Amino acid sequence: MSTWQATCVDHLKKIFAANSFWKHYLQTNSSESGYPKLHLAVCVEPYLSYMLDGKKTVESRFSAVRCSPFHQVSKGDLVLLKKAGGPVVAVCRVDAAWFYELDSDTLNDIRRDFSKAICPEGPNFWRHRENASFATLLSISNVEKVTPFAVGKRDRRGWVTFAEAASQKQIWMYD
Repeated sequence: MSTWQATCVDHLKKIFAANSFWKHYLQTNSSESGYPKLHLAVCVEPYLSYMLDGKKTVESRFSAVRCSPFHQVSKGDLVLLKKAGGPVVAVCRVDAAWFYELDSDTLNDIRRDFSKAICPEGPNFWRHRENASFATLLSISNVEKVTPFAVGKRDRRGWVTFAEAASQKQIWMYD
């Protein structure tokens, strides 16, 4: 576990001291490190607002290569929602995770079964994912806004899983 992860979770514990769900969750849903498994998701609009409003209940990540969050996320994990180019503005819990190696039939199945929960924006959403080879779908709940806090990130990844040692060296919190 990284010092950054510990600092971040301790910061969340302070933020949620008066929130019974998150206070209990952060204390009892810990890995062997003593902290819940933590992820950072960089989110763009309008999808971030849809998650904050409760309209978007499945977060989707499509990629051409096998990369996080593919097979890196589990039920009960904690996801920090960071506005692209901005601060962390919310946190949510993963209720379920599905992983797919894509072909056209599988992509069509995902489109049919998950479109309403994914909230695809515009006619190009699915067309832009036709060349993806992998998909991760996450059922999310308990989306809770937080007092924004800054996170520095030196790379262009849209998702960071803190169990990956290399990521821990490239992320930091600051005031």
